[in-house]
Amino acid sequence: MRIVSLCPSNTELLGFMGLTSFIVGVDNYSDWPAQVNDLPRLGSDLDIDIAAVEALQPDLVLASLTVPGMEKNIEGLKERGLPFITLNPKSLSDIADNMLEVGKATGQEEIAQAVYSKYVGLLEQFAEFGRKVEERPRLYWEWWPKPVFTPGGTNWLTEISNMAGGHNVFADDERASVKTDWEDVRKRDPDYILMAWVGVKEKQMKPQLLKQRPDWPEMKAIKDNRVMVMEESLYCRPSPRLLLGIQKLGILLHPHLFPAYDEQKAEEWVCPSIEL
Repeated sequence: MRIVSLCPSNTELLGFMGLTSFIVGVDNYSDWPAQVNDLPRLGSDLDIDIAAVEALQPDLVLASLTVPGMEKNIEGLKERGLPFITLNPKSLSDIADNMLEVGKATGQEEIAQAVYSKYVGLLEQFAEFGRKVEERPRLYWEWWPKPVFTPGGTNWLTEISNMAGGHNVFADDERASVKTDWEDVRKRDPDYILMAWVGVKEKQMKPQLLKQRPDWPEMKAIKDNRVMVMEESLYCRPSPRLLLGIQKLGILLHPHLFPAYDEQKAEEWVCPSIEL
């Protein structure tokens, strides 16, 4: 089967399911599994070259609506009559459901059920660690600095925060993505500031710039030196690799409760046992 993936989270979902060998083209930002790095690139996830997608003669295109603006890609696929399904996960359970949907669309229902069970089982393991936490630090996740965007109550990062023994200070807002401002964040005075700017590599982020925001030097997180740059690939993409993000955050917040992070072992969790 020939599959085209139009965003990193879709590509990572296919990788977790052991379907990497079916992929014949990806967007510009997909970088896991490593095998996709040699595949044809089809443009940014917001501006896919639909003619190039068609030229690959896909049996299935995995489209996405996880970022505003991706609707343009959907319209292009419809215009050319290309076979596609659209994934739009907002929660950890949505990601699990996407596995079953992809399994049905690819004729791999048995494998999809197996990886579904594996994923749900790993989530429960982390949730068990998180339930042991008595005092939960308050977390502010910064997705974008200006205008400020942060995950709300119905976002996977709120779930991840809870599993790792923390609490998202914007969990009271039911939206998946919240547009706010620096003053609102300052008033909430989180214990940790977690910087994970969408589409931005960690080395490009400069935590020291937060001290230049009005009255931010008086915030608890900044005074206690608890401003952390987090891996964009482990927190901003709604894919099974969020499992690694949960463990890393748990160790950061509660190193006495969560098992030490072993990078090789952790990667094995999200690598398929069967590669088709």
